[in-house]
Amino acid sequence: MDRYPPIADHGLVGDLQTAALISSRGVVDWFAAPRFDAPSVFAALLDHERGGYFRLAPEGGPHTGKQLYYPDTAVVVTRFMAPDGVGEVLDWMTPIRSGGPAARHTLVRVVRSVRGTVRFGLECRPRFDYGRAAHELELGPTGHRAVFRAPGVTAHLQAGFPLTRDGRDAVGGVTLHAGEVAGAVLTLCGSDDPEPPPPTIEGITDQLWDAVDFWQRWVRGSRYHGRWVDMVNRAAITLKLLTYEPSGAPVAAPTMGLPEQLGGERNWDYRYTWVRDGSLSVRALLDLGFVDEATAFTHWLGDRLREREDAGGEPLRIMYRVDGQPLDGEQVLGHLEGYRGSRPVRLGNAAEDQLQLDIYGEALYALSENHEAGARAGYRGWKTLSRTLDRLADSWDRPDEGIWETRGGRKDFTYSRVMCWAAFDRGLELAARLSRPADTARWTGARDAVLEQVAERAWSEELQAYVQSYGNDVLDASLLLMPRVGFLAPRDPGWLSTLDAMDRTLVSDSLVYRYDPAASPDGLRGAEGTFSLCTFLYVDAAARAGRLRQARYTFEKMLTYANHVGLFAEEIGPSGEQLGNFPQAFTHLALIMAARTLDEALDRERA
Repeated sequence: MDRYPPIADHGLVGDLQTAALISSRGVVDWFAAPRFDAPSVFAALLDHERGGYFRLAPEGGPHTGKQLYYPDTAVVVTRFMAPDGVGEVLDWMTPIRSGGPAARHTLVRVVRSVRGTVRFGLECRPRFDYGRAAHELELGPTGHRAVFRAPGVTAHLQAGFPLTRDGRDAVGGVTLHAGEVAGAVLTLCGSDDPEPPPPTIEGITDQLWDAVDFWQRWVRGSRYHGRWVDMVNRAAITLKLLTYEPSGAPVAAPTMGLPEQLGGERNWDYRYTWVRDGSLSVRALLDLGFVDEATAFTHWLGDRLREREDAGGEPLRIMYRVDGQPLDGEQVLGHLEGYRGSRPVRLGNAAEDQLQLDIYGEALYALSENHEAGARAGYRGWKTLSRTLDRLADSWDRPDEGIWETRGGRKDFTYSRVMCWAAFDRGLELAARLSRPADTARWTGARDAVLEQVAERAWSEELQAYVQSYGNDVLDASLLLMPRVGFLAPRDPGWLSTLDAMDRTLVSDSLVYRYDPAASPDGLRGAEGTFSLCTFLYVDAAARAGRLRQARYTFEKMLTYANHVGLFAEEIGPSGEQLGNFPQAFTHLALIMAARTLDEALDRERA
């Protein structure tokens, strides 16, 4: 058996503060605690030997695994079929609704025999701190408890069947006949926290239905009832799972180091909150009717602006840890071999110090639609936002590293200018709607200057298209957002010509590349797959342009690249495999955007 399952061969579970990946083999091969950006406990996806994993699956002869979500929840069901019986593993984490950071995080794993007799085997092999921290194992007197102790963290494994020692790890097994059930509960907590109470089947059952009720009630809050509703709901649940509830900050993905090219160096740590990704995530949720998530992020973002209001430098960093603190730089975990040998495995993200001027546009694009948060921000919140736009009015005309965080030097990126335009445009809209004081003449002048500059300097006569940066002839799929934010009309002749140029250059069998790294070097070796965010943005733009047949066919084809439970990574590789960190918020928020736009356009056509 391949030591590394496909990236897409996983379901995601989480408790709104952290998350775990469960493969269709019944293996937890990624889990970090106590929060998304904490050190890993299981990281076999990054090194099968050193990373650690938690397996609970049938033993013995060959079997076939199938995986699904319990409908409209984050409960993963992995089914195993063999000649002698059919067994299931249910995995979930109970959503934490306490409001603050929790001391304990619990992964519940329940096995049962549906038909016949099934022998399940358990292996719990944690490797704390990305495999860098040693641990001690203590087995309980009854043999049903194993305690793993590492510096600063303890993992309690409690099982409904005997556990034995295998070096510093715990193993066990249980034979179940039709209708019989057993459980294994893993609780992560601090070194000094008390031992969790012994689980019971009745208590676990109550926890299961509590988790099911939580997710199904939450999904019912969506006001979207159009086409592809199951995929839209799954995308929304995924965005919710990727949001750190105590602060309201969404992470870009729950994983780190998964490659954009097998064997390549484009392996990033995405377990942080990008202002851009977070803003667009909550905007997608807001468009579905989820106001609370957008309001929480608005408060989080306001806190970040106030922190730097009187400081020099930029009003915002491009990314933060989930609690709003800055990152600690970037380092390479050289002891990990990487997913299928993809090195280096990076911890942290050196892009944190980059200049990316587009973030103000995405933030205002999200905030402008959240009327409730805008009204509740009050005068003080408005003044902070107003001063931010005043500063941007004096500083928008600068080269930056751009949305794709290139490491090849700053340029005058067109997308960054477009989103500065969006920031001023939405700021003016908010000032008028909320009747707030603002230097509207200054913002209007800046907005118009941006538009005129882009129209004059970002247009390529040779390509008959808007290009990635001033002075080059490279196309960039980020510009697919131009009509969505209102910079250009969806059927503007120049925009339609740009869309045609992208068709010829960036689109491959309906999948869309971000740009051509060979034509616009980004400072990194190797290539990458098509970018799933961009494919969904292409659907959105094509639908707005009235190209509904093309948009619908592209959307339907893109859905075939989802994994077996409806999740997407960052990219699609040359053989249709998913690449990059998984699952990625960017892809799922864009799916929601595209589905809503296309559904509304198809309804208008039918009417």
